[in-house]
Amino acid sequence: MLSPDALKKIDREVAKYPADQRQSAVMAALAVAQDEQGWLATETMDFVADYLGMPPIAVYEVASFYAMYNLKPAGRHKITICTNLPCALSGGAHAAAHLKSRLGIDFNQTTADGRFTLKEGECMGACGDAPVLLLDNKRMCSWMSNDKLDELLDELK
Repeated sequence: MLSPDALKKIDREVAKYPADQRQSAVMAALAVAQDEQGWLATETMDFVADYLGMPPIAVYEVASFYAMYNLKPAGRHKITICTNLPCALSGGAHAAAHLKSRLGIDFNQTTADGRFTLKEGECMGACGDAPVLLLDNKRMCSWMSNDKLDELLDELK
């Protein structure tokens, strides 16, 4: 189900915890699986559950609670823009509207070419940098004016 390289990464995470606490690495294991597979199919989550020795429902609970996990196929790039009140008041709502217009999609949708998925995010802890977005769960982008959003989209094409 997962490559030997992915399993090595998960094993490194598991090694950070006592032997009887393998399940503590579930968030990292899901992130590794998603990085490799692009999203978390039920079969992938079942594999992670079995690998960590935990009930599948416990893995589903984690994966469905956190917005960073994709439970259905997503675009090559996932853009999560903060729309929490401080960001919304500091340009986040305008930035979200610009992205929707430029991409031709709404939140929780993927462009027809499969390149971008747009998500609405909660507080990212960078209110002073608003508007902010998270790209592919890995890169935070701050002070996202329309020009900076356009530059980012052009960079990702």
